[in-house]
Amino acid sequence: MNLTRKESRHIGVRIDRAADEVYAYASDPLHLPAWAHGLGRSVERIDGQWVAESPMGRVTVAFVPRNDLGVLDHDVTLPSGETVHNPVRVIADGPGSEIVFTLRRQPGMSDADFGRDTAMVTADLTRLRDLLENRGEES
Repeated sequence: MNLTRKESRHIGVRIDRAADEVYAYASDPLHLPAWAHGLGRSVERIDGQWVAESPMGRVTVAFVPRNDLGVLDHDVTLPSGETVHNPVRVIADGPGSEIVFTLRRQPGMSDADFGRDTAMVTADLTRLRDLLENRGEES
């Protein structure tokens, strides 16, 4: 167990949809419950903030302003008041794209907890891919 090492994991999932389509969907906080189960299964706008009921309790989520660069960075403020910055990018790859989430090991996080977070982010990004690719087939 390593509780002091700084470490990041870049978790990427390819999506058979254009980057602007992936970005438009993923940047809308109302869509989070459909794919970001690690963050929460419900989200609502309360007093100008996006609030999610997460596995950790009630959290607030603040995205960077919409942009043309595919940047989906967001801060999650935990029930403890601690804020975690989450860098996320949607990158064009021909007619498709890749979404990349940079997961940072938090201070005091065990290897097992970091592994669980990695699996949760991977599952969320995979769910986003499946949702968008299947949604495209229904159109």
